[in-house]
Amino acid sequence: MTNIAEGTLLALSFISLLLFCGGHEAWASEKDSEPQKETVVLLHGLARTERSMRPLEKSLSCQGFRVVNIGYPSRKFPIEELAGQVKEKLNFLGVWDAPKVHFVTHSMGGIIVRAMFAESHPKSLGRVVMLCPPNKGSEVVDHLKDNPLFIALNGQAGRQLGTDPESAPNRLGPVDYEVGVLAGALSVNPLFSMWLEGEDDGKVSVERAKVEGMSDFMILPYNHTFFMNKAKVKARVTSFLRTGRFLP
Repeated sequence: MTNIAEGTLLALSFISLLLFCGGHEAWASEKDSEPQKETVVLLHGLARTERSMRPLEKSLSCQGFRVVNIGYPSRKFPIEELAGQVKEKLNFLGVWDAPKVHFVTHSMGGIIVRAMFAESHPKSLGRVVMLCPPNKGSEVVDHLKDNPLFIALNGQAGRQLGTDPESAPNRLGPVDYEVGVLAGALSVNPLFSMWLEGEDDGKVSVERAKVEGMSDFMILPYNHTFFMNKAKVKARVTSFLRTGRFLP
């Protein structure tokens, strides 16, 4: 690929990142009045907001779950600090009063959950579904983490998602709770896919979405950004929360 063509693709890729960044990054603000229902906590990905998870929120609510859709300032703090903030918010909201608390995460949201429960987890923790998680990092970050525009768009946390052994995901150990991983295998970003090994969703390779200790794994033909909006994804999420498996 020529330098001009690669430069054009890189510029378009950054524009797409800008379009995907939401507005304000606010916390879910009200305590739910249904503490006896099984609860599902939703955690969005990097440079997104809780709005990106609202279609999934509506779907799970219709399935009878109490849903807590958490926003967090993903671009302003490192992953370790973000995990602490989310944990404090969950405590404030009284989430752990529910008989069972599940998590559904998109992208970096999965790394936040792993960081929160790296040493221990509450007895009421249920199942976790990770959508397109960079569990072993992403080569996209390896290539762009020192780029000023990438840093401006993704902050400290974005720079922590590389593939080197000292990256935030790779310093976390295996999971010791039920985790199902759904990986994407459709890319709309040819430049990023040039950097990713094997099948990928445009930002994370299928292989690097896996995590040691996971209970189930499935690949679906969708891209990273809007993966959680797909009907088949919603159906697989519900099946894992109900049964611990991604039913066909």
